[in-house]
Amino acid sequence: MSQPVFTPPDPPWLKLLSLDGQLCLRLNRISERDRPGRFFAAISRLGDGWFWYALILLLPLVYGRFGVLVSLHLALTGLSCLMVYRWVKRSTSRPRPFHVMPALIRREAALDEFSFPSGHTLHAVAFTLIIASHLPLVAWLVLPFTCLVALSRPVLGLHYPSDVLAGAVIGALIAVVSINGMRWLWL
Repeated sequence: MSQPVFTPPDPPWLKLLSLDGQLCLRLNRISERDRPGRFFAAISRLGDGWFWYALILLLPLVYGRFGVLVSLHLALTGLSCLMVYRWVKRSTSRPRPFHVMPALIRREAALDEFSFPSGHTLHAVAFTLIIASHLPLVAWLVLPFTCLVALSRPVLGLHYPSDVLAGAVIGALIAVVSINGMRWLWL
């Protein structure tokens, strides 16, 4: 009589990775249609920095000296985001979904080799929270753009949803530290 072979269950993170890939494929289906694909590609290109650079330049023109301080806060936070983002990317080296899943449609070129975390989302969330801390009404105008930037990443096949979530969390943490640091400096 043979003994039954024990097969250990898959670890829970394996199921999460599978769900992450499935959600990425579903979101990427949006870009199969031409107009939504072009729309999200344009949002992504603006999220490369152009939208934020324009906002940083515009704030002093609209708000004077206060706008200069807000723009300086955004610029310093952006540099912090960039340093953390680069360190995390190098530390994790997660391949982009279009390298792993050939069924994905890639509408835009990737700005770098690795996927984790989404730098577009990281910066967008950090900038939105900084703006919200200084100019709450302006934040209501920026928030929809930030959401579209985050959504564009898996839609375009450039990031997994977990990359976007991680980028949002890291961006929020950097913003909170930055906001609290600036409050301490301005006292």
